[in-house]
Amino acid sequence: MEDKIVGLDIGTTKICVVIGERNEKGLIEITGVGTSPSTGMRKGVVVNIESTIKSITEAIEAAEVMSGQEVHSCWTGIGGSHIEGINSRGVVAITGQKRENREISREDIIRVIEAARAVVVPLDRQIIQTIPQSYIVDDHRGIKDPLGMIGVRLESEVHIITVSVTSMKNLIRCVNRAGFEANAFLLLQVLAAGRAVLTLEEQEMGVALIDLGGGTTDVLVYYDGAPYSTFTIPVGGCEVTKDISMIKSIPLETAEKIKHENACCWEPLLEDEDILVPDMAGRPPISIPSSHIYAIVRPRMEEIFELVKQKLDCINLPRPLTGGVVITGGGAALAGVVELAEEMFKMQVRLGVPIRFANNLGGLVEEYCTTEYATAIGLVLEGNRREKDSFSERDRPLPSNIGKKSGAWWRRVVEWFRNGLF
Repeated sequence: MEDKIVGLDIGTTKICVVIGERNEKGLIEITGVGTSPSTGMRKGVVVNIESTIKSITEAIEAAEVMSGQEVHSCWTGIGGSHIEGINSRGVVAITGQKRENREISREDIIRVIEAARAVVVPLDRQIIQTIPQSYIVDDHRGIKDPLGMIGVRLESEVHIITVSVTSMKNLIRCVNRAGFEANAFLLLQVLAAGRAVLTLEEQEMGVALIDLGGGTTDVLVYYDGAPYSTFTIPVGGCEVTKDISMIKSIPLETAEKIKHENACCWEPLLEDEDILVPDMAGRPPISIPSSHIYAIVRPRMEEIFELVKQKLDCINLPRPLTGGVVITGGGAALAGVVELAEEMFKMQVRLGVPIRFANNLGGLVEEYCTTEYATAIGLVLEGNRREKDSFSERDRPLPSNIGKKSGAWWRRVVEWFRNGLF
């Protein structure tokens, strides 16, 4: 097991890379971060392979220079409008050597999750993650870990993530052609972000994580400690930039700079100042009142939050999301985004930055403790967990009822089980 874990977050407008190293105390020290503009993606989908390869290479090289470590493989996230999440249920009979002692084994748990995964998936889509929500043993609901319990029937409730096969293969191809290996399965970006920024208490209470990206807005709803719903809104921060560019007749690059440095979507935070736009193409410099930018930005952000709210209102949850809303991603850095979200959702809202102490994170704190690096940090954390689980699994004895001939099969099932779950 290597001491280095690399998270690669390939977004529509920016690619972020984080390099983490395990120390002797089990702490993950973040030793390098890197970013580069993403020019070959559109709404989370590769539209230009060569441009994406170039952006990946630049971001990883920047992180390598900072950390002094060479990257060979990475845990890669996938997102975009092609992502779909569905809930499913599976049921199996509990097997046992004796009728009166039907103890739930690891094989039973694997079988019931396989049964839940047996959903009709179109040929152009593939399941990348199956996430257990809870188990039911006979008539006892809400069980988180049924291993070792006694029963006759075992049911599982799971959340299944599917992606476009074409989009997934193109993303992997870009990583490989850039000279790096994408570890195991691709991980859903918004789930990785949740791994980094959500507390266990919020997940139990019920919380909506909104990842404001450049091309899309990805949403993850946690309920009773497990993912309950995932969906994507095909609108993101790029639309805000385009609005400023079009209405004010300025280049997209200038509009993006104004959005990051001067834009605001909450009127009490608005500063009464003029924004100077430098001369371009022979046109003299112009001055734009900040109130004009506010009038452009706020309606678009209201639209994004309204679309998210409509989707959330369609989810039939037994109780409200008492954990509130957590906003992360590059778009969360916009001034006033929390205040506007509180007004729109009528619940508590906070910014989602990587939680250091709960996740045993150290290193370049000021560099990575931002909403921008939430997904990349989550990929490092999840990659670390999977690598440790895989390492310990190799030393775990086989179940007593599995012979030598079937040992290889069992190893493959366990490996699938480990890698296929978040």
